[in-house]
Amino acid sequence: MTLTHARTRVASSAGHTPRGAVLLTLAALTLAGCGSTTSSSLGAQVARAPDTAAGTTLLVAGPGPQRHYSVQPQPQPGTCHYRQEGRYPLPDPACTPGAVNPQVTQDNLASTICRSGFTSQIRPPSSVTGHEKVANALAYGYTGSTRTGEYDHLISLELGGDPNDPRNLWVEPNDRSGATGTTNSKDGVENAAHTAICHGRLTLREAQAGIASDWVALGHRLGIDLP
Repeated sequence: MTLTHARTRVASSAGHTPRGAVLLTLAALTLAGCGSTTSSSLGAQVARAPDTAAGTTLLVAGPGPQRHYSVQPQPQPGTCHYRQEGRYPLPDPACTPGAVNPQVTQDNLASTICRSGFTSQIRPPSSVTGHEKVANALAYGYTGSTRTGEYDHLISLELGGDPNDPRNLWVEPNDRSGATGTTNSKDGVENAAHTAICHGRLTLREAQAGIASDWVALGHRLGIDLP
């Protein structure tokens, strides 16, 4: 996957563009997927990145951090379907397209995601996410162990993902054989992307578009050893 010379602008709420969405125009974007627009089970239109150069990825903005989080409704049971890239799981883009935290921008990285302790301050409590995880597992038909399957932010909090928008959360099967916890290969990609952002080697929007579209491809681009 190549993501170079990205140009970012805030999309207008006119026409068919969802309010608050961020339209990313990528001068060179090669990602697996189709160029169609699909409707998620939560009613949000999501334009997927086409597999041609000069494509676009639409990232919707979630509500952002809340003083008090509440359990969010999940897609209906059996309506979401995992994709697979080798042995690595990818979410259903119709159910989990990703959503960004509107309070995180390229201009305030030092005071947000690049500041130690930021994500712990905005993470929803397990009393909320535990209920969501059970319902989301039913939506995806997940039958594995909840001890090893992570209720994962597709665009992680350290990459400016929304904390509790259901479009940004999915039960991620663990790709590691013999796993006893939720640590998985995607975690390493998130950490590498976070480091690249905070050291100026990757823009915020490039990282968000890459992780939302295909976290495996982003990992390869960042030099992560994903066989």
